[in-house]
Amino acid sequence: MDLKKIFKTILVWLPSVIITLFFIPNALDKILHSSEMNKIITNSIILVITGIFLLIATALFLYNKTIVIGTMLLAIYMTLIVFIHMYKGKPYEVAILMVMATIFAAYIRSPFTFQPKRNY
Repeated sequence: MDLKKIFKTILVWLPSVIITLFFIPNALDKILHSSEMNKIITNSIILVITGIFLLIATALFLYNKTIVIGTMLLAIYMTLIVFIHMYKGKPYEVAILMVMATIFAAYIRSPFTFQPKRNY
């Protein structure tokens, strides 16, 4: 195996792994510790559903054939988090960066998926 190809594969997947390392613990925390969280929504059932949604969206994000759907779901979720942070007066810059990083990581892994199809 070519060392250059291995290095390229690692660099292409690195942003996606970092994004995954953000979303999976967040989802597991919502599922396992939903009654202990001090969130804007105090209903633990909604937090568990949100955690399951995040796990499914992350799995879709990691699978190449559903990368657009997973990216869209994760970006929409984090955009809602940005609005919630703005509403509560919390810092929201990191959440905006997570939205951008999610889209960037998907684009790096599959740039042709995000280009419009041309009909000749």
